[in-house]
Amino acid sequence: MDPGPALRFPAGSLVLVAGLPGAGKSTLLNRIYRLRGDETAPVPFGDVRVIDSRQSRNWWAPALRPLPPRLRTPLVHATHVWRIGRAVAAGHGVVAHTRGTWPHILHCFSWLARLRGGEVHLVLIDVDPETARAGQVARGRVVTGATFARHCRRWLPLVERARGGTLPPAAGVTVLDRDAADRLKVIRFG
Repeated sequence: MDPGPALRFPAGSLVLVAGLPGAGKSTLLNRIYRLRGDETAPVPFGDVRVIDSRQSRNWWAPALRPLPPRLRTPLVHATHVWRIGRAVAAGHGVVAHTRGTWPHILHCFSWLARLRGGEVHLVLIDVDPETARAGQVARGRVVTGATFARHCRRWLPLVERARGGTLPPAAGVTVLDRDAADRLKVIRFG
């Protein structure tokens, strides 16, 4: 689907921008919300909170730098998920980066959003694995082959279901190819 230059969601929604590692999720958030990549906390943008996983990684970096990535990653991921949950619980509209291949997390976010009277919407950036791998190389953060293969195995069925128009428990789903993602200029709430 090509939404043109804008996507619109109900006020108070949680919008999860998902895709394979290297698909362009952070690039999209950087462009739309003028993120620099060095932030250590969620970024307010009006009443919306913009949450990228790099913020948690940057926050933990000084303390965890001596640890190997396999020990750092779970702490960074847990902090990222907690920050999203906290912003949703506070009643903010949220745009957040997510890997999108962990269905249990989507169900938890959906439950939390419903408690606050909101909805979860997915924006899936669908690129082929070769393009995603090239994106990882370009940013200088390449995930292991086993991790990437696991993401690919989970991603492909997820996108096929999403192209059917729904992906419960999300209230809505938009699938963007790279060109459509590059044309997107704004994500609006309300």
